[in-house]
Amino acid sequence: MDIESFRELCISRPGVTEEFPFDNNTLVFKVMGKMFALADVDHFVSINLKCDPEEAIRLREHYAGIRPGYHMNKKHWNTIEMDGSVPDAVVRELISESYRLVVNGLTRKMREELEGMK
Repeated sequence: MDIESFRELCISRPGVTEEFPFDNNTLVFKVMGKMFALADVDHFVSINLKCDPEEAIRLREHYAGIRPGYHMNKKHWNTIEMDGSVPDAVVRELISESYRLVVNGLTRKMREELEGMK
């Protein structure tokens, strides 16, 4: 998967915005203001995605290209290497799961607002 495909997968979801809050090369995707995905646009070698803590451990044990989130809460975030060691289909699923986890953590009012955007 390349940076353009990654971006399209993220930005196509309801309520998602993209920004560079940390520096000029760390692209952050947020749903209703809450982060669910990050990547370096200059060196697209990995992405950070939110993950259920138990699932995060299982994924790290199963895929050499998945490790605890770089510069993130290592319990709730994984870094996925974009070197092909994790199949694109799995990466797409992990992006969807990250988005879903963040949406589920939104307030009821924010989830209702998000539903209105669909």
